[in-house]
Amino acid sequence: MLPNGTKKAERRPGVTNWSIEDKVVLVTGGNSGIGMATAEELARRGARVTITARDEDKGREAADRIRIATGAEVAAGNLDLSRLSSVRAFAGGFVGEHQHLDVLINNAGVMAANRRETSDGFEWTFAVNYLGPFLLTNLLMDRLVASAPSRIITVSSENYRSAKKGLDLDDLQMENGFSPSKAYAASKLANILFTVELDRRFGSAGVTARALHPGVVATSFGKGPDSPRMMGLLMTGLKPFLRKPARGAATSVYLATAESSSINSGIYWSNETPKEPLTMAVDEDAAAQLWSASERMVGLSA
Repeated sequence: MLPNGTKKAERRPGVTNWSIEDKVVLVTGGNSGIGMATAEELARRGARVTITARDEDKGREAADRIRIATGAEVAAGNLDLSRLSSVRAFAGGFVGEHQHLDVLINNAGVMAANRRETSDGFEWTFAVNYLGPFLLTNLLMDRLVASAPSRIITVSSENYRSAKKGLDLDDLQMENGFSPSKAYAASKLANILFTVELDRRFGSAGVTARALHPGVVATSFGKGPDSPRMMGLLMTGLKPFLRKPARGAATSVYLATAESSSINSGIYWSNETPKEPLTMAVDEDAAAQLWSASERMVGLSA
């Protein structure tokens, strides 16, 4: 284990050349903001991109805009990460249409203003930001392994540091002491722990897992009808000073396109460079416990 939480590079299969051209790439939440900027740049570089959106019409519109901007064909799929049935339906359709998946980018994210539960009974922010991506990644794992070397890139946030006591594995649903910021921080910490466990379980099979902080970006994040009102006002007020979506997408694009040897130096990235995470974010015991709890919640076999 390296100091920043990454397993040593020699555990990887001996592949040095990597090109994103003709790679099959899936970007969740690719209809706007960072996700759309990521999808557009990867399509421009020759990847075969599929984006997902909760709203089917918005997904198709975004795919059309990317096609016009890049000249590349981009597919769009309907995926609501808050509903496990939607995750299963999308994954089943994707697996039926694709024999390979080279890069999965878990990009979509939300912050709910109030504690609310999904139709499956899970706290909303935790479900969309972590539990839905956990299930999706597992359902697509056969395709990722078949495509090895392949990559799983998960958009986290430096906000994970606000979960100062670490992830409360006894209250993942935030039934006690809920606040929008606490729920968001916990979900983003879960993203990194998930990445640590993914890398431990599947790195030797050629599946590289990395998490990243995109920076504070001028997108629609925090402005939806379910988002905290103060967050929307803050994001609007700060917009002139925030990163553009293309800049926010830069680290996702880098991790998807860089040579394999270039991304072995860290599990967590920011500004296209590895960033040392807090100890709580690379706690292998916590990562393993979170994985087991998540399997039970989504109904996966251990």
